[in-house]
Amino acid sequence: MSGILFLVFFILLFTGVPVAFSLGLSSFVFLFFTGVPLEVIPQRMFAGMNAFTLLCIPGFVLAGNLMNSGGITKRIIGFCNAFVGHIRGGLGIANVGSSMVFAGISGTALADTASIGGIMIPAMKDIGYEAEFAAAVTASSSTIGPIIPPSLPMIIVGTLTGISVSKMFLAGTIPGLLLGLGMMVVSYGISKKKNHPKGKKATAKEKWLTFKDAFWAIMLTVLILFGILGGIFTPTEASIGAVIYAIIVGKFVYKELKFRELPNILLDSIVSTSAIMLLVGFANLFAWILTSEQIPQLIANGILAFSTNKIIVLLLINLLLLFVGTFMETIAALVILFPVLLGVVTPLGIDPIQFGVIMVLNLIIGLTTPPVGVCLFVASSIGKVSMVKTVKAIIPFLLLSLAVLMLVTFVPAVSLALPNILLGGN
Repeated sequence: MSGILFLVFFILLFTGVPVAFSLGLSSFVFLFFTGVPLEVIPQRMFAGMNAFTLLCIPGFVLAGNLMNSGGITKRIIGFCNAFVGHIRGGLGIANVGSSMVFAGISGTALADTASIGGIMIPAMKDIGYEAEFAAAVTASSSTIGPIIPPSLPMIIVGTLTGISVSKMFLAGTIPGLLLGLGMMVVSYGISKKKNHPKGKKATAKEKWLTFKDAFWAIMLTVLILFGILGGIFTPTEASIGAVIYAIIVGKFVYKELKFRELPNILLDSIVSTSAIMLLVGFANLFAWILTSEQIPQLIANGILAFSTNKIIVLLLINLLLLFVGTFMETIAALVILFPVLLGVVTPLGIDPIQFGVIMVLNLIIGLTTPPVGVCLFVASSIGKVSMVKTVKAIIPFLLLSLAVLMLVTFVPAVSLALPNILLGGN
């Protein structure tokens, strides 16, 4: 009967039904035809959403929206541009740098694409960058958001397994920095080859002024990271603190946040959070059905029957996840597949924290690949350029992401060094 579940799911998915509803409807059809009481649906959905750690999701979503309205995002961009804007292709490098700073506040790729892209893509086009390059660098750099802490996918991993969220955050720091610095190098190389424009070099005084202007924006990132990692507050407390901080800075320091805007900002945040939580609930129901049908054991046995070599197994899992990431939303894929695949790799001696980073990195690459690359769609829309051109332009950045993925997969220290040093072991 599990064939009904997958058949309905893929039919719905490939006919354009949102992932959350594809998961929910396919689960309903399966339960209906197998005679399982439908009361299971709300029970399993609630079980999936009933986790204290998940409370930080609405906080970080709201903090990101408040940043945009409060002038924090544009000051981060101005700060990055002052230091690298004079380099050939400097605006592209500043785009990546802004995403790295923004990642320390929002933790989501889509918010990064919309916020940074809404400012940077038009600015890059205006001074002579190709629209497809501007869209490609924005979409690809936005994937740093779910890696550098605070990261919503890392929170989901911690919730699913009981792994410390602080350790997951630390595990993503070095891979996130490698992604960001690597994308800066790629952006510079492409810009030099295509002779992209470079801006006027900022004076020491101008750099100081942009730093002063962006100081409160940068401090928000610092407070979140060091507060969580230093054990001062939990991720959930940090998200609420970020909201309060963003309101105070946006309203009273930068004076760009208007109280009359708060209802719309709250509504947007509620809609975004509701979509995420609905996805988590339906994905948990779907995962429960898979478990009851013993699909995880079949997958695990199938992979291990093919090979018990750690390198081969990891390569197979990477290929599977890269494929899944092209059509399934990151959080849904994590809820469904992480517990399954963790059962495959744990007997091989792979650390759950390292594997969590591997999974998140695999799936966020899918955010910039068709057919369901949401960051790709948003960036192309902002840049008013065809998807085909953007896909061609993003290939060098995808290759860089794959290189970092291989490094994280086969060099455990890349993800485990910081958690082990600062928080000690597993």
